[in-house]
Amino acid sequence: MPNQFIMTQQEGPVAILRLNRPDVLNALNIPLMDELITNVEAYDQDPGVRCMIITGNERAFAAGADIKEMAEASVVDMYERNNLARWERIKRVRKPIIAAVSGFCLGGGCELAMHCDILIASETARFGQPEINIGVMPGAGGTQRLSKTVGKYRAMELILTGRMFTAAEAHAMGLVNRVVPVERYLDEAIAMAREIAERSPIAVRVAKEAVLRAFETGLSDGLDYERKLFYMLFATEDQKEGMKAFVEKRKAEYKGR
Repeated sequence: MPNQFIMTQQEGPVAILRLNRPDVLNALNIPLMDELITNVEAYDQDPGVRCMIITGNERAFAAGADIKEMAEASVVDMYERNNLARWERIKRVRKPIIAAVSGFCLGGGCELAMHCDILIASETARFGQPEINIGVMPGAGGTQRLSKTVGKYRAMELILTGRMFTAAEAHAMGLVNRVVPVERYLDEAIAMAREIAERSPIAVRVAKEAVLRAFETGLSDGLDYERKLFYMLFATEDQKEGMKAFVEKRKAEYKGR
């Protein structure tokens, strides 16, 4: 079945997934999230893809969840739908995902961006967790990921006031990797994705796994986990090729094995 709310394209080893509900600023409804997760998981299994980009348009990455789906819902409705559990499937994707953000990146949109591994923002990007303004709070990881990224006190301010903050502020807080002119934000993300795609695919996936583990364990356990993954990579052909190419002063040709 063709996608209705996600536009996809592939440029060599880079897959681009574009949220496509422009009439509602790419609000994240259930069908859109189902399509996004299905496509991300498919690319995760595709050996021809080494890095993914999730983006929207210049006006909005995603302005939040689709409030119309939730406005009249009961506790039982929300429990039975279990919509937020779908987001865990994005977390389990092994290949790196870059968020290319322009315009509004609010609520669920901000949480989706924080599910990604690297954030590239245009100068026009506006971030925020405004759920408090409609009588709720972030529910797809916003309180946890924002706190771990920007610290307790900034997270408290942003979540309890619901205010928007600029790309420059997000960069200063460590939430965004780079801020670029609006006409360059997607090109910048593609350039970074291509750079990552030139590295050993298996080393990239394992390194992502190790960094994510740092958010879930203490330092001692994280160091032990990192060490085991580091040793494991010496069983790969890519490790032999990478080190041989370095010694021979040539570009490595990685096969992902």
